Amino acid sequence: QVQLVESGGGLVQAGGSLRLSCAASGRTFRNYAMGWFRQAPGTERGFVACITGNGDNTYYADSMKGRFTISRDNAKNTVNLQMDSLKHEDTAVYYCTQFYTSGCSRPNRDSWGQGTQVTVSS
Repeated sequence: QVQLVESGGGLVQAGGSLRLSCAASGRTFRNYAMGWFRQAPGTERGFVACITGNGDNTYYADSMKGRFTISRDNAKNTVNLQMDSLKHEDTAVYYCTQFYTSGCSRPNRDSWGQGTQVTVSS
C-alpha cells in the first residue's frame, strides 16, 4: 500500500502562486501515474492533474490548463503541482493520489494523502 504526504499549501492572494509537493513511499514509484485532486467545501472531490509514470504525458482539468503544471521526480519519489495565476475558486483541499497503472486512466481512490489546504483570497 502506498503512503502519500502532501505539503506546500497555504494562503495566497489572487494572482499569486503556490507549489504543492507529495512524497510517496511503499511502492515502486515510477510504475504508477500520479495525480492531484481537490475538494472545496460542499463539493465532490474533483480531478486537477495527472502525470504518467515515466513523466512523458500530463493531463489537466480544463480550468487548470495554462495555470497549473504537474511534474515528478522519480529519483526522489515526489510529485509536484505548480499553481500560478491562482483564483479564489481554486480554494480547496488538494489531495495527491496514485493511479492503478502507469497511465492516467484509473485513480486509486483508496490511496489519498491527508490533503493540504490552499486558500486564495480575492
